[in-house]
Amino acid sequence: MEDGALSKPAAVLACATMASFYVGILYAPTLILRLPPPSSHTNFLIRRFICAGVSSFVSVVVSAILLPIKSGEASQLIGVYGIRIDHIWQAVIFPLVLTALMYAGSLTFMSLLLMHSLGEGVNCRGGLSFDYIKSISQEAVASLRSIVSSVMHWRNYVVAPVTEELVFRACMIPLLLCAGFQKNTVIFLCPVFFSLAHLNHLMDVYNKQQNNWTRACMIIGLQLGYTVVFGSYASFLFIRTGHFLAPVVAHMFCNIMGLPLLVSPGKGIISLAFLAGGLGFLWLLFPITNSGLYNDRTDSCRCWQGYCSGN
Repeated sequence: MEDGALSKPAAVLACATMASFYVGILYAPTLILRLPPPSSHTNFLIRRFICAGVSSFVSVVVSAILLPIKSGEASQLIGVYGIRIDHIWQAVIFPLVLTALMYAGSLTFMSLLLMHSLGEGVNCRGGLSFDYIKSISQEAVASLRSIVSSVMHWRNYVVAPVTEELVFRACMIPLLLCAGFQKNTVIFLCPVFFSLAHLNHLMDVYNKQQNNWTRACMIIGLQLGYTVVFGSYASFLFIRTGHFLAPVVAHMFCNIMGLPLLVSPGKGIISLAFLAGGLGFLWLLFPITNSGLYNDRTDSCRCWQGYCSGN
C-alpha cells in the first residue's frame, strides 16, 4: 500500500460523509422510511442500535473501497481497522489503567463513599456479620442484573463506544493516514468529525432548557469541547497501539465514569488524588502506549500505517 494513493480532500470528504451518515441514519426510520414512532423508549433505542450497526457496516465497506489495498493485502484489511486477536490483554489493561489515572479524584471519592456506607452498615448491625455480608452481596448482584437488563446502559456502555470507535477511529484514521496526513494532525483532525456528530443533540438540549438558546449553546459547547479532548485521546490510543480495543475500553470507562471529579467541598484529598493521577497519566502516556507492547515485530513490521514503527 502506498501513502498518498488517496488524496487529502477525498479522505476528508469521506470522513465528513461517514460522520454525517452516522448521525443522519438515526432519523431515517421516521423521516425516510415513514415508520410509526416507537411504542416505547426501549423500542426507540433498539431502533437506534440497528441504525448505528448499519452505519458502521457501511463505513467499513466505504473505507475498504477507498483504501488502496492490493489484492495480496486483502487479508490484512481487518488488521487495518485494528481488529485483532493478539495482545488483547495489553490492549484492555494498559489503556484502562492509563484512563483510570485521570479519574483518580472520582475513584477516591467513590471509595470514601463506599467505606462510609459500609461503616454505617456495620455500626447499625453491630458488627461485620455473615448476614450483613450476604445482604451486601445480594444488593451487588441485584444492581448488576439491573445494569445488564437496562437498554440504556447497553447504549451508553457498549453500542455507542463500539460503533463510534469503529466509525470515527478504525475507519477514518486509516483513510487520513493513507492520504498523507501526519499522525499528529490526524490525532487532532479526527475528533473534529467526532464532535460535530454530537451536534444533533442541540435541539434536545434546547427543549430541555425551556427554549433557552444561551444555555443550550453553553451545554453543547462544553460537550463538544469534551468530545474533542476525548476524541484526540482515543485517536492517540488507536494510532499508538494499532489495536481497536484500546480506544473502545477507554471510551466505555469514560462513559461509565462521566466527567472527572476535580474538587469536592471539604475533601482536599480529592483534589490531591486528581493531581497525582494527572501527573501519573502524563508520566505513563507514552511508555504505556509504546507500540512494542502491542505488536510482536516492531523492526520488520509490514504495517503500512506505521503503528509498529514507534514514531
